[in-house]
Amino acid sequence: MQGIQRKIVYLSLYEGIAIVLSTVFLSLITQQEASKTGVVAICASLVALTWNFAYNCLFEAWETRYSKGGRGFWLRVAHTCGFEGGMLLLMAPLMAFGLQVSAAQAMGLQLGMLTFFVVYSFVFTLGFDRVFGLPASAQRSPAV
Repeated sequence: MQGIQRKIVYLSLYEGIAIVLSTVFLSLITQQEASKTGVVAICASLVALTWNFAYNCLFEAWETRYSKGGRGFWLRVAHTCGFEGGMLLLMAPLMAFGLQVSAAQAMGLQLGMLTFFVVYSFVFTLGFDRVFGLPASAQRSPAV
């Protein structure tokens, strides 16, 4: 599976699981009802979908030009850190507004979510690539 179909399947699976996990995590941590944390999780998912699509398009364009093929450990670490760093900047204000907490509390919650999502992103992407294969941008070219 390649191209836009791959991206849609990836994002749908990733965000569907993320909404459920985020709703539960935020509800447990903040002691707020899941109906409230669920709305925040869905809004976060919409932000994440937009950011994920844009970030991965840019990353794969870079990968096509500069990568030697394959996706080794350090390239996956860099990919995950870049994505999550962007999410931290985008999500802290949403978290403060949606959960009606202070900016400091929102940053603490977002750092907790970031910690979880760094591991989740790495494991999910590795599993996704194993199930669906690598995208064309990461496949090694045959030797000429």
